[in-house]
Amino acid sequence: MISGRISKNLVEAPLAPVFKRVSVSPNVITLTGFLITVAGAAVVAFNLRAGGLIILFGGLFDSLDGMVARANGKSTRFGAYLDSVLDRYSDAFIFFGVAYYLRTNIIGVLLAMGTLAGAFLISYSRARAEGLGVQCKIGLMERPERLVFIIAGALTGYMIPVLWAMFFATHFTVVQRMVHTKKMLSERG
Repeated sequence: MISGRISKNLVEAPLAPVFKRVSVSPNVITLTGFLITVAGAAVVAFNLRAGGLIILFGGLFDSLDGMVARANGKSTRFGAYLDSVLDRYSDAFIFFGVAYYLRTNIIGVLLAMGTLAGAFLISYSRARAEGLGVQCKIGLMERPERLVFIIAGALTGYMIPVLWAMFFATHFTVVQRMVHTKKMLSERG
């Protein structure tokens, strides 16, 4: 997580003056990115590469909204909530699109749906742990990593191997979070 913050700061700090000039609400940027990603997911269902490019474009908005909010002092709890909820919807649409694209390959469909379950459980396990007072940001397969994998699979055409990797990595991340949460709660007594 520390390396993630360092790399985020390396990108965000030099661009802060540019982000301060953006007068659009961060929530509008979030919603725009969501709509672009949903469009990409619909295209993925019929054209993997074109859909992957659109999802890549939508993913840029997913990073931009938070940077604009922080640069302009417009970070809100509702904005973070909205971003998280729309991210879950985006994940669902993307994996439904991939499953439809792979509809003649039952293993591919099952992998897409199993990976979607893992993606949702990653978010749920963090939210549930934090609801118990445990910080739980550990794991391999956060949303940015999932987007990188899915876009790589779409652009290269190697979606089935990417889904296998994502399936195992998402569920491994959930197990990591469960072990971490149990340890933290046990230490508290």
